[in-house]
Amino acid sequence: MGKPTGFLEYQRQPIPNRPPLERLQDWLEVHADRVDADVSTQAARCMDCGTPYCHTGMMLAGVASGCPINNLIPEFNDLVYKGRWQEALARLRKTNNFPEFTGRVCPAPCEGSCVLGVIEPQVTIKNIECSIIDRGWEEGWMRPSPPAMRTGKTVAVIGSGPAGLSCADQLNQAGHNVTVFERDDRIGGLLMYGIPNMKLDKREVVERRVNLMRMEGVSFETNAHIGVTHDIAEIRKKFDAVVLCCGATKPRDLPIEGRDLSGVHFAMEYLTANTRALLDHDYDAGQSTIHAKDKHVVVIGGGDTGTDCVGTALRQGCANVVQLEIMPQPPMERTASNPWPEWPRTFKVDYGQEEAAARQGEDPREYLVSAKKLIGNSNGDVCELELVRIEWVQDEATQRMMPREVEGSRRTIKADLVLLAMGFLGPEQTLVEKLGLKTDARSNVAAAHGEYTTNVDGVFAAGDMRRGQSLVVWAINEGRGAAKACDRYLRLLGRGQDW
Repeated sequence: MGKPTGFLEYQRQPIPNRPPLERLQDWLEVHADRVDADVSTQAARCMDCGTPYCHTGMMLAGVASGCPINNLIPEFNDLVYKGRWQEALARLRKTNNFPEFTGRVCPAPCEGSCVLGVIEPQVTIKNIECSIIDRGWEEGWMRPSPPAMRTGKTVAVIGSGPAGLSCADQLNQAGHNVTVFERDDRIGGLLMYGIPNMKLDKREVVERRVNLMRMEGVSFETNAHIGVTHDIAEIRKKFDAVVLCCGATKPRDLPIEGRDLSGVHFAMEYLTANTRALLDHDYDAGQSTIHAKDKHVVVIGGGDTGTDCVGTALRQGCANVVQLEIMPQPPMERTASNPWPEWPRTFKVDYGQEEAAARQGEDPREYLVSAKKLIGNSNGDVCELELVRIEWVQDEATQRMMPREVEGSRRTIKADLVLLAMGFLGPEQTLVEKLGLKTDARSNVAAAHGEYTTNVDGVFAAGDMRRGQSLVVWAINEGRGAAKACDRYLRLLGRGQDW
């Protein structure tokens, strides 16, 4: 351990974001430049716990506690403190294929279970992880490393999100010939079009990694919608194995009066249109097919995707943005029912809310409200939203908490653009049905965690398509696991060969 008293001597100091009003003028990543000496000081706060919970990756109370890919956090913290950055990178890459992604967009369950967090603000693990990989790219340590030999076996990975990319990376390093199929025009899936540029830069971060994978031997095919533009039967004939990493892309809808009015969109439809416009038109968001300029924007949904919609609408020049949440505002501190090392269900201000407060003078979120009706003008465009306040009460029959309208609380607000960010219901079923795959009660592909095998021989499933909507870090966990299972299957097929 490099600094036994570091956690006593130094206070938590995350890498700051740029000032809100400054960063609203561009689409660059929100964070300020790091200072390596400061990162090393923060790494000194790690206590090198006898029983570190930060890398356990357990599920507690239905959410992740600790790192789902079991990053060797105390080890790379110690190496960063000692200035041994290249060794820290090697340690980090043992468990994480894409730390430049998780270091930017992961909510850091590792920090929620940091032992220091029991009595003091936790170690800035996410910042340290991102700093290691960013320095690795800057120093030229991230070089192509193709496998020394090839097995001759071929794998089709369908979907190029974090699960598909991590699976492809692992299988390629094992020596198999991997082709990744993506239905969109660019590789990256959720990483490319589901997360906005100010959180994860597409050219400098996502495409840089994809290009490295190309140099290592992974093949990519875009505009390939398997089951629609490409016959899945032909794919199965051509490849020895297929891994499905298509995500859980079926959005939860809002079945209320006025849903069919113009100006009501799913969040992913909106975010995708904006990112595509940025990349196609030299970062000119004005070319987006869905635009918020001078509009009163209402975002329905309080999660990360809702926050991304808030940040995007502000950068597009909206007149005002409101974010609605049916749940109550979380507490400021952990409650007795949410003890460490569970993920802390506490009140947080993310980048989008911080920007809205700076622009509008207050946090855009409103809690304990439910949308009742969308109201349109004579042209069929949405112009207002009717809301009602709700309270959560226990149902006597089921003992479950249920929302109940507060009498006399109905009101209307301006709404020229309504964005639905209420999560996802599961994978689209076209490919599932064409392959005859079994599904679970939530319509996800039935494949046990740790095995990833479906009911169809040679077909594996991983990521949100198998587990449901989840975190990028869980998708990497699943992609790595599916690659291991697929590799085992391919080696049985090739028994007797000298690999």
